Amino acid sequence: MTLSTAPGLVADAATHPGAVRSRNEDSLVHRPDLGLWAVADGAGGHGAGDVASRAVAAALEAIPPGLSAAEMLAQARLRLADVHAELQAQAAALGASRIIATTVVLLMVRHGHFACLWAGDSRAYLLREGILQRVTRDHSLVQEMVDRGTLTEAEAESHPQANVILRAVGAAGELVLDKVSGRIEPGDRLLLCSDGLFKALSEEELAAMLLEDAGAGAVIDAAVAHGARDNVSAVLLRAT
Repeated sequence: MTLSTAPGLVADAATHPGAVRSRNEDSLVHRPDLGLWAVADGAGGHGAGDVASRAVAAALEAIPPGLSAAEMLAQARLRLADVHAELQAQAAALGASRIIATTVVLLMVRHGHFACLWAGDSRAYLLREGILQRVTRDHSLVQEMVDRGTLTEAEAESHPQANVILRAVGAAGELVLDKVSGRIEPGDRLLLCSDGLFKALSEEELAAMLLEDAGAGAVIDAAVAHGARDNVSAVLLRAT
C-alpha cells in the first residue's frame, strides 16, 4: 500500500492476488504528482494478462510532468492506443487465436475537476454526501443484457458469462475508450477498482467502508476475507 498526498487529495492504492489465485495480473498507476491514477486488470484467461496490464501501467507512468490537463488526456489516449497496437502484434505473433489484453480505468484530477477514461469492466465510483454512484459503465456482455432488460443487476453478478468483456486494451478491433468528467467537491471519495473487488464486496459494503474512511488496504483485506476469487486492486482518493 502506498499513501501520498496530492494538492487537495489524499490518495491510497493497494493490490492483492485475492483469496484463490497465486498470481496477480492487476497493475496500478499511482502518480499523485501528475494527478493520475489507474487500475489495469490483465485478461488472465487469455494468457499473458500480467504482460498487458504492466504495459498499460508503464505507458501511463511515463507521461511527463508539466502538461496541461488537455495535453495529459491526449497523451493518455495516445499511449493506450500504442499499447493496444503492440499487444495485438504480440498476440498475432503467437497465433491467430491468441489475445493479450487488459481492462483499464484511469482518473485524472486537475484544479477541482476529474476526467475518467476506461475500457472493460474495471470501475470508478464516486461517494458524495453518503451516496455511492458508479461513474463508469461496464463494457461487458452481462451489462448489455442488463441494459436490454433481459437480466437484472443481481442476476448479472452470478451469470455464467459474467467475465466476458467487450472492450479491452489489446482486444480485437480499434480501442474505444469511454470518458466521463465532472467536478470534485470537498469530502468526495473516489474509488478505482478491478472487478475482483466489486465481485467480492457489494456496493452497499463498499459505501459503508468509504463512509468510515477506510484505506485501500482495508478495502482489499475485506475483499480477500470475503473470498475474492480474482485479483483485487483499489485506488482510493479523498478530496480535502
